[in-house]
Amino acid sequence: MDFTFLILIAILIAVMFFMSSRTRKQQREAAEFRSTLTVGTRVMTASGMIGTVVDVDDATDQVTIESVPGSPTTWLRAAIARKVEEPGAADDASDEAEITTEGATASTITPDAHDVPDDLSGLDTAQREYREQQRRDADADGK
Repeated sequence: MDFTFLILIAILIAVMFFMSSRTRKQQREAAEFRSTLTVGTRVMTASGMIGTVVDVDDATDQVTIESVPGSPTTWLRAAIARKVEEPGAADDASDEAEITTEGATASTITPDAHDVPDDLSGLDTAQREYREQQRRDADADGK
């Protein structure tokens, strides 16, 4: 048997082991998160629904989520994908401070910005002027 073949098999086994250990770690962390769900936590389901946990039933392994006030839905605990982080009030305050120090408006346009038209009408004019200049240069060279 060839020695390089044995090395290739060993590398393949090592890669498979490391990939599976990473997957097991992620699954363990997700299961730990789901087991510590509490009322009031904002979560996202695996299908993408975002809501607030209003009830956790450990006996049936179900979680009740309310995405719109007064509209609760029941999900299996395994369907909860992750916690949704809300932007903090401290971040909002720093953003407001930046706006007020910049000036009266929250504009991101600098004073030296170029005015760019919203349509392509300016392209026709520029192209026409370029062709006229080409003709003038050709006429001047020909005389």
